Amino acid sequence: MFMSNGYGSAPGGAKFRYQTVDVAARVEGATPHRLVGILFEELMKALEIMAAAQRANNSVKAIDKQARASNILLALETSLDFRNGGEIALNLSRVYRECRRLVLSGGRDGKPELVDQARSHLAGIVEAWEAIG
Repeated sequence: MFMSNGYGSAPGGAKFRYQTVDVAARVEGATPHRLVGILFEELMKALEIMAAAQRANNSVKAIDKQARASNILLALETSLDFRNGGEIALNLSRVYRECRRLVLSGGRDGKPELVDQARSHLAGIVEAWEAIG
């Protein structure tokens, strides 16, 4: 009902616009460390919502969050500095790639437990990143 009036979470809806403004406000003026933190927050939120949407048989929401999580994982991987980061960057790259594989497989096969597994792999990295901050 509300979706057609611009109040839902569909692109162009009020909820979508508020979420976009929220992320933009957090990004503006953020340090590089904080920007990565924002990516981690958005990634973990997308994975949680994707798994919940799969369990609720909401394929539209699951696909949307799968795309968001995959894009964030790719952004995190491509932002790694392999020259200066050495083995840490290499290991992070491997984790991000494995998580992307789990997210894609979980979405394709309708297995939210694979998405949960990806989220679990990332939890320690996110926690360590926040502790550095």
